[in-house]
Amino acid sequence: MSLISVNNLTFGYDGSFNNIFENVSFNIDTDWKLGLIGRNGKGKTTFLKLLQGKYEYRGTISKSVDVDYFPFEVTNKNRMSIEIVNEIAPNKVNIPAGEDVKSFFVLLVSLKKKKYDEKTIATLSKLIPQNILFVLEYENESRLAIYHTKVMQTEWKPTENQQIELHGLNLDTVWENIVKSLECGVWNEELSLDENIALHNKQEQLKKQIEKLEKQARAERQPKKKFELVRKAKELKEELSSLSSSTNNMLNMEQ
Repeated sequence: MSLISVNNLTFGYDGSFNNIFENVSFNIDTDWKLGLIGRNGKGKTTFLKLLQGKYEYRGTISKSVDVDYFPFEVTNKNRMSIEIVNEIAPNKVNIPAGEDVKSFFVLLVSLKKKKYDEKTIATLSKLIPQNILFVLEYENESRLAIYHTKVMQTEWKPTENQQIELHGLNLDTVWENIVKSLECGVWNEELSLDENIALHNKQEQLKKQIEKLEKQARAERQPKKKFELVRKAKELKEELSSLSSSTNNMLNMEQ
């Protein structure tokens, strides 16, 4: 917690008949979430700029935190820009909140290059304490992306054909269905969302290990080492087959 302390603040623009602030004193706790409400010209933006130290004033403003004002001026035109284009919430889409998901943001990310670092999606998702659906846009194409234990994304398609479908009895199931639409694989309804994703990750990991071992076996000339590589690949194939079979059996039982 930190305090922004304003004491005897007086400020008026040059040429103005009345001061905007006249001997104003108050404290702001930085843990609070506050909204400045008032008519145009009543000093909302001016106060924020005073906090930033952009104007001279009488009185004191004491603070131990940095103050930023949005929107930022974009100085590097080559950087991608991010804009919140919608919030999916009960009062906007007529879908009740879930136990875990009360709402989520739809963020439009305008890319300067089609190739980007997927870690950016993960980092932004971890920094913002809210479920986020990213719409990544490059020229006339776009793709959807989310971070839910890992980055998942759709293929690129023309932006005019891009749709976000909201299906579910509440926002928990809506979010789960969005995740399912982005994560390839067979879904077992007996398992939780995270358990299904963990299963998919395990299967993908096994496939990569098998592919690597088979490639090494083909290149190996020593019979003993070649046999050992083939044996290991066979064991992993059996493990992969067992995971797939157990999932299919559960699905057949459900049907």
